[in-house]
Amino acid sequence: MVNTSPERVFAVLADGWSYASWVVGASHIRDVDDGWPAAGTRIHHQVGPWPLDVKDVTWVHAVVPGRMLELHAKAWPLGEATVRLDLEPVDAVTRVTLTYELTAGPGRFVPRPVQSFLLGPRSVEMLSRLNDIAVRRRTTTVG
Repeated sequence: MVNTSPERVFAVLADGWSYASWVVGASHIRDVDDGWPAAGTRIHHQVGPWPLDVKDVTWVHAVVPGRMLELHAKAWPLGEATVRLDLEPVDAVTRVTLTYELTAGPGRFVPRPVQSFLLGPRSVEMLSRLNDIAVRRRTTTVG
């Protein structure tokens, strides 16, 4: 559970520049396409520790503002993955369901239960980071 509204959680997801703050493994944002998180838009980022980081791109496959974001991400060295975040209001908090499916490369041959087991700790950390940002971030205006 994330201790705030789905709108506040989605505001973090909709801020492409915050991606490396909550996605485990992403280390630097190089650019965010105009219109993020509309379907087809991309985040240009780096993955891994410097100086061994790799330039990468993640793009939006589908979006329902305030409720769902589905991303296509590279999952080196396992291949590529579909990552989906579903947001569901529950009283004054948000249930965030994070699912992965390895869709290309050698990882696609790993059974789904094994994928879930291996990616579980990463998911817990990502949701913890997302919670911290969504709950504590202040909205500011520039002007």
